Amino acid sequence: MYRVWGFVTNYSLLMIGGAIIALIWANLDPHGYHAVVDWVLLDGGPIGEPIYAADGSVASRTLTLHYLVNDVLMALFFAIAAKEVWEAMVLEEGSLRGRSAFVPVLSAVGGMAGPVVVYLLLAALLGSETYDAVAHGWAVPTATDIAFSYIVARIIFGAGHPAVRFLLLLAIVDDALGLLIIAVFYPKGDIAPEWLLLSIGAAIGAYLLFNWLPRFLDKADERQPRATWLRTRLSFWPYLAAGAVSWFGFQQAGLHPALGLLPLIPAMPHADRGFGVYAEAEQHLRDVLNQFEHALKLPVEGILFLFGLLNAGVEFTSFGPPTWLVLVGLLIGKPAGILLSGWLSARVLRLGLPRGMEMRDVLVVGFVAAVGFTVALFVASVAFSPDATLAGHPIQDAAKLGALLSVVAGPIAWVVSRAMDVKRQT
Repeated sequence: MYRVWGFVTNYSLLMIGGAIIALIWANLDPHGYHAVVDWVLLDGGPIGEPIYAADGSVASRTLTLHYLVNDVLMALFFAIAAKEVWEAMVLEEGSLRGRSAFVPVLSAVGGMAGPVVVYLLLAALLGSETYDAVAHGWAVPTATDIAFSYIVARIIFGAGHPAVRFLLLLAIVDDALGLLIIAVFYPKGDIAPEWLLLSIGAAIGAYLLFNWLPRFLDKADERQPRATWLRTRLSFWPYLAAGAVSWFGFQQAGLHPALGLLPLIPAMPHADRGFGVYAEAEQHLRDVLNQFEHALKLPVEGILFLFGLLNAGVEFTSFGPPTWLVLVGLLIGKPAGILLSGWLSARVLRLGLPRGMEMRDVLVVGFVAAVGFTVALFVASVAFSPDATLAGHPIQDAAKLGALLSVVAGPIAWVVSRAMDVKRQT
């Protein structure tokens, strides 16, 4: 991808800006803020929030500004995340291939299990009423914001420390598991799996027509004229069109449509090698999959600003048990899970840590990874209904506040690193 500081500045700071504006707006003029968030763009169209008939079928759909951003436009953001995960798994030099990836992969699993255990145990201690109200949001504190955590890791460890690469591998796995959790545990309605045939058919059709067929016809010609023509003239547009069909299939199937472009990622021609997340060299790759990512750069910057603006607007009076559960799940469960899994895999299973890393570095990485923010906000918005309340306070807003406050994990990680005498490597 592009140079890391440019990427982080554009993606993260824009969303932070949107979130800050949202917080100020929602607390000064909550009625006006929510009126904009719920602004109806189209009533009765083919896409939007479903309105159910008495028999449980979808009677109509309402397209609001919130739905447009969270369910339609965020599909482009998740496509970028899926692209990085896919390349890390399938390329010959992919970061999730080989023995060196085992420890961060297992640490990521522990880093997602730890927050779930802490969240649910604390919820149970608060009583059955609280537990029943918040249990469905168990996945909110499992998220790691890859961009924010990278900023903190670079500040603490420096650019040359192996812990930075360890964190990135962990965050990639976290993203992959997060996408799976959203798809399986947080559908948008009743599941209609037959509609997934539309998504699968769109992906297979795009692969056969625009990827496999031209290469098959060009196999006797080293110049690869047909594949080159498609790459230079049509680029990723046929796949994006197929992605729109796949997105519609996800919506109709009841799965979260923001994941609707995922089946198209494996269908696109990709480079023979990758340089890793945030590598500067990736901007020079001209395969269709990288062209797709490069073209999304500016749109996704704006989308993440809108996402922060339309999702982070919570009133400070909504602070409640879900806020603490999410925050404690991240600040305690995430580092504890990562440290325990890292120790078991490195010491008990004897897989070993990367050269130059120690267990104290794994502990600090655990605190760095506790910054939830982006994906935690997203999961909170799908896990809880806006109308759900606990002791008179909206549960969704309280959980979102916990996701926003997780940025304190950054300063905590810095303090822990100083206490553990972690050395920076430039």
